[in-house]
Amino acid sequence: MLQNPELHYLDNAATTIVAPDVADVIDRAMREHWANPSSLYAPGARSEEALNAARAVVARSLSCKSRELYFTSCGSEGNNMALLGAALTRKFGKGIVVSGFEHPSVQKPLERLAAMGYDVTVVAPCPDGTLDIDEMLSHVDRNTILVACMMVNNEIGTRNEVERLAAEVKRKNSRPLVHADAVQAWMRVPIKLANIDTLAVSGHKIHAPKGVGALYLSDSLAQAFQPPYLGGEQEREKRPGTENLPYAVGLAAAVSRLSKNMKSRDTAVRALNQQLREGLKAFPEVEINSPDSAVPEVLNFSENCIKSETMLAFLAEKQIYVSSASACGRGQGVLPTGRGQTLWWPGCPQTAHFRKKPRHKCGPPSSSVRRCWQSWAVPRRACPAGATSGRGPSTCIWPGCARWGRWSGRQAPAGWC
Repeated sequence: MLQNPELHYLDNAATTIVAPDVADVIDRAMREHWANPSSLYAPGARSEEALNAARAVVARSLSCKSRELYFTSCGSEGNNMALLGAALTRKFGKGIVVSGFEHPSVQKPLERLAAMGYDVTVVAPCPDGTLDIDEMLSHVDRNTILVACMMVNNEIGTRNEVERLAAEVKRKNSRPLVHADAVQAWMRVPIKLANIDTLAVSGHKIHAPKGVGALYLSDSLAQAFQPPYLGGEQEREKRPGTENLPYAVGLAAAVSRLSKNMKSRDTAVRALNQQLREGLKAFPEVEINSPDSAVPEVLNFSENCIKSETMLAFLAEKQIYVSSASACGRGQGVLPTGRGQTLWWPGCPQTAHFRKKPRHKCGPPSSSVRRCWQSWAVPRRACPAGATSGRGPSTCIWPGCARWGRWSGRQAPAGWC
C-alpha cells in the first residue's frame, strides 16, 4: 500500500493508511451520492439507500442489527456519547467503575463526571498489563450505573475479558450499563455483544479514513438512552448532524475488504510478531512488555537505557516509524483523581497517581533496570543501568549521569553514577 518501499510504517495502532480501493469508493460516493440522505426527492432517497447499505455492512461485522448501529466521526466521539449518555440515562446511582488504562476519550468524560459528583472507581491493571476482572466486579454494587473497559489496550496490546466482565456485571446487578472501547479490537479479534450495552469503533484503524466511526447501542437501551447532543433527527435522533455518507460508504468498504481475509491476515501478523520477538532476543537490554496473549498487531518493548525520543529519532532517520505512546494522549492522560496518568509500567501501583515530578522508581520488584525512562517526568535519581551493571559508557543517556556526560560533554553532579 505504501508507494515508497524504503519507508517502514509500524504505527498502525495510531492510524492506518487508507486502502486505495476504499479511497476509490469514497471518491465515487462523493460524486454519485451528493444529495442529503434526509431529503425526500429521488437523489436524497438514493443517498439514504447507500447509507442504509453501508450501515448494514458495518452492523454485520459486529453481529448486531442495523438499527443498533449509529455512525459517528470517530471512536472518541463514540466513547463520549456512550459515557455521558449513560450518566443522563441512569439516574438511580452515581457509581462508575472503569479500568485504569483507558483511552483519553474515556478518561476525560469520566473526569468531568467525577467533578459533577459521580463516584468513579479506577481499577489498576495487573503487573503483566492485563485486567483483573474479579477486582472490577468487586466494586460493582447497587449504586453502580456504568462499567467501562477497553477490549484491547492500544499501547501494549493486552486483551481484556470484556465479554466475561459484561456477563458477570449483569448477573450481579442488571441495571448498570456496560461500555466497551473496541477501537483496537474491531476487525482483529472476535467481538460478542451479549450483555454489552454500548461499544465504540473507529474507521481509521482499519484502513478507512479519519473522521468516521460507529457506536453500537443495544435495542434494549435505545429508547431510554439520552444522548449528550441536541439537534436534528439524524441517526434516529441519537446523533444530530447531516451524515457523512461518503465516509460511511468508505467504512463499509474497509469492513468488507478485511472481512474476506481476517483469518489469513491474523496468521500472517502473528508470524511477523513472533519474528520480531525472536529478533529482539538478540539484544539483552531489550525488555518485551506485551504479554504473549496480546493481539499480534501490537508489540511494546523497552530498551532499558535509551530514552524513547532518542530511539524514535534514530529509527526515523532510517524511515522506520514507530511510537513511544498513544498518539491521542501522547502517553499522558488524566484520571478522575485529577493526577497525571501514563502507562509507564503496566500494573505499577503508582501508575495512576504520578505527578509531574515523581519521587519514586516504577517497575516490578523483579526488575532493577526497567524504570520510567520513557517520560520527561522521570525521577532524577541514580542511573537506571546501575553503577555496577557492566554496561558500556555509551549506553546510558540518563540526564545527569556520568555515562550520559560522556555523550553530551556535561559534567555529572557529585553522587550520581
